[in-house]
Amino acid sequence: MFRIFLVFYLLISFEGYSQKFGYVNSEFILNSMPEYKEALSEIDNLSKAWEKEVSDMYIEIEKKEIILKNEEILLTKEMFEDKRLQLDEEWKEITNYQQKVFGFEGLYFLKKKELIQPIQDILFESIEKIAKKNRLQIIFDKSSEPVLLYTNPIHDYTDYVLEDLGVTKKNN
Repeated sequence: MFRIFLVFYLLISFEGYSQKFGYVNSEFILNSMPEYKEALSEIDNLSKAWEKEVSDMYIEIEKKEIILKNEEILLTKEMFEDKRLQLDEEWKEITNYQQKVFGFEGLYFLKKKELIQPIQDILFESIEKIAKKNRLQIIFDKSSEPVLLYTNPIHDYTDYVLEDLGVTKKNN
C-alpha cells in the first residue's frame, strides 16, 4: 500500500514540474492595435515624403547633367571640368543624404524604432503577464520565423493578450 501511495505521489509531483507552453500570433495582435496602425501610417507617410524628396533631388541633378552635356561644346575644357566636378559633388551629397535617411541607423530606421518599439514593449509586457497568470514557461510566436507546423488551438493565448490589452479582435 505504501509503495502504491509513493508511486502515485511521485507521478503527481512530476506532473507539477512539467513545462507548460503556449503560443500567440503577435502579427495579428499588432495589426489589431489602433496605435500600431497609426504608427505604421505615420512611418509610411514619412517614407513617402523622404522618397519624393530624394527623387526630386535626382531629377534636378539629371536635368543639370543634360544641360551640361548640351553646353559641353560651348564651354572651355576648364569650365566643363569645373561644372563636372560640381555635379559629381552634388551626386555624392544626394547619395549621402539618401544613406542618412534610408541607410542602416538612418532617419527612417530611427523613426520606425521610436514609434514601434513602445507598442512592442506593451505587447511583450502583456504576453509576460499572461504567461505568468497561466503558469507558462514558454510562449512561441506563431507569426515569426520558427515555424509551427501544427498548433492545437487550446495552446493559443492570442485572445488572452488581446483582452489584456483591451483590443477588440479583428479578423484579417
